[in-house]
Amino acid sequence: MIALLAAGVGMATPALARDYGQQGAVWPVVEPDLLAQIHARLARLEKTGETARLNEELKRRTIARVNRPEPVAGLGAATAGRSWRFDPTITVDRDIADDKGRVIIAAGTRVNPLDTVPLRAPLVFLDGDDPAQLAWAARRFGATRAKLILVRGAPLELMKARQRRFYFDQGGSLVKHFGIRAVPATVEQQGRVLLVTEQAIEPRERPSS
Repeated sequence: MIALLAAGVGMATPALARDYGQQGAVWPVVEPDLLAQIHARLARLEKTGETARLNEELKRRTIARVNRPEPVAGLGAATAGRSWRFDPTITVDRDIADDKGRVIIAAGTRVNPLDTVPLRAPLVFLDGDDPAQLAWAARRFGATRAKLILVRGAPLELMKARQRRFYFDQGGSLVKHFGIRAVPATVEQQGRVLLVTEQAIEPRERPSS
């Protein structure tokens, strides 16, 4: 039976390869090669100096963005004091194991990062273009290890002028995380929670014009 089946398959195979001939009109491919077009375009840009100009423009924009990052949108100067507590506790959604597969934190466990990594210095959020906020921060935190974090301004310029490190809240991720809507604002640890404060600067604290 197997031999007959094999013979039948062998006899049927040539029928699958029948040549039906040309069934319609055929035209040659006339579309230009995409890679060739790109290469030609780049060659023209290089020849005319456009590539160098574009590279220089990109360099200029990159330097400008580093020196003065995009301001964090939606923040204003604090006109009234506002404070609240922020609990950083999270609930682990899956088992966390060590390199040997042993579960060290089970799913559902509540973990407070401050228990293992305390906030050793206040976070101070500032508008770097506001002299009053900079003066306030210098008076209050000048002799401390507070991290000065700009939401607007030129951090490198301020570092050079004031000989102190300034950070920048790129994209506003930190102020969004803490719910900050106005500056200056501070984040400080109080036990197992963080105290967030928006601090209105009193008129007497502002430098005279």
